Amino acid sequence: MAVLTLALDLVIAVLLVATIVYAYILNRRLGVLRGDKSELINLIARFNEATIRAEGSLHKLRAAAADTGKMLQQEMSKAQTLMDDLSYMAKRGGDLADRLESEVQRARAVASARAEKATPAVRPGRAATALGDRFAGATRSETERELLRALEASR
Repeated sequence: MAVLTLALDLVIAVLLVATIVYAYILNRRLGVLRGDKSELINLIARFNEATIRAEGSLHKLRAAAADTGKMLQQEMSKAQTLMDDLSYMAKRGGDLADRLESEVQRARAVASARAEKATPAVRPGRAATALGDRFAGATRSETERELLRALEASR
């Protein structure tokens, strides 16, 4: 029986050695896991800080976008008003140009008729001078004077 007890003691000793080796390996792995856990906690803390900063920046960005939208709407309103004013002025300018053109044509016709009655052979360019003579006594605006000068220069 002594051999049997010795064999049993030996088996128990081998199992104990195997358990101790396994416990040592398990302890090392648990140590690595604990180290990774602290790194994971640090990583989560940094991620949380970054999330908080991103939320703050998002709020600021939304506020800036709202302000920019308001400013853009105001500028568009101003631009629309200016566009309406310019359209009105262009229409009025076109009407004025049409009136001036018809007056110039009428004045040319009158000057041409007078020139033909006065002398049978009229020199070229005399019609523009006759036009200037017709309006010589009238009070003219600066625009009318410039128009007459341009007409005389074009002949």
